[in-house]
Amino acid sequence: MQDVELDRVLAGLRRFPDVEAPNLFAHDASDRLLLETAEEHLRPGARIAVVGDRYGALTLGALAALDTGGIRVAQDLHSGRSALQRNAAAAGYEGRFEPCPPGPGLFAPELFDGAGLVLLQLPRSLAELEEIADAVARHAPDDAVLLAGGRVKHMSLGMNSVLERYFHSVQPQLARRKSRVLVARGPKRPAGTPRFPVLEQVAELGITVASHGAAFSGGKLDIGTRFLLTFLDRMPDADHAVDLGCGTGILATMYARSRPDTRVTATDQSAAAVASAAATAAANGLGDRIAVVHDDAMSGFDAGSADLILLNPPFHLGASVHAGAALKMFEAAARVLAPGGELWTVYNSHLQYRPALERLIGSTGEVGRNPKFTVTRSVRA
Repeated sequence: MQDVELDRVLAGLRRFPDVEAPNLFAHDASDRLLLETAEEHLRPGARIAVVGDRYGALTLGALAALDTGGIRVAQDLHSGRSALQRNAAAAGYEGRFEPCPPGPGLFAPELFDGAGLVLLQLPRSLAELEEIADAVARHAPDDAVLLAGGRVKHMSLGMNSVLERYFHSVQPQLARRKSRVLVARGPKRPAGTPRFPVLEQVAELGITVASHGAAFSGGKLDIGTRFLLTFLDRMPDADHAVDLGCGTGILATMYARSRPDTRVTATDQSAAAVASAAATAAANGLGDRIAVVHDDAMSGFDAGSADLILLNPPFHLGASVHAGAALKMFEAAARVLAPGGELWTVYNSHLQYRPALERLIGSTGEVGRNPKFTVTRSVRA
């Protein structure tokens, strides 16, 4: 392995346009361990498929240190794709890999075409891992090897069990630097169509929710969203309403159903969430009423183009509890809301976002509070 070049590439990685802070990193020891393990299993000149690369450590690290015949990459997060492109340009590897946009089933079959090796940063969700494992087992060559790695503290025996359903051999490697790699061989070709997105009835809302594996809360109703929806009848009528960080699209679906004349957009930086929201809208007969957009904090939206934004922001970035994601969304809402437009936000009360909302959006009042959550209404100055 070309350690000097790999060190150069990893040292230059940035998270931008994702949130950056001293305690947030663009790579970790599991990225390097995956690359070291890849060197042991990669046939010279073989093609590599990379799934779940966060900011480019796996893709650019493989280009720097491995003898590969080409790399195709699938990333769920919009910010991750942008970061990879920026980091590639900075490292001198621009145009040296092939991004694979999501296909009808999230993972385009051509991602795995001819791949001798698949590198995967293990997701936290077993449902997401199952959807990835199904795609690899369905489309990768018979002799392909899947290397799935992560930090030991975030791994579970359930991950082994998921992979064992889709591969004949799953071998956990010895942990190094608090990281571990699972080596899976011999794909078991799944029969029938993939089970994702999963459709579930949410009886209390009277809707069907569709969810891909990586979508937050799956097909369930998140308790923060549930609380925000108790104020649906108090929300204003709008010409254009946006469900920001839409997840499976429950807020967009409920608002569109209650306001037949409103144009509704659901947007999220997760490709899995966007596909889920589109499927949820279609399942409830609202596919022609709800536009679904894959974007990072509405970066492609025109300023002043929305009258109402609904938001249940995340309180973590990856494995780290961090307010940065919410603040980025508040800043985006300030730009996209028209003067007099409203942002309705639900958040864990201990986070105390109200001063930030006042500063970034405008006058902010508490609409409701329960033992866990606060709902606020902010009016764009």
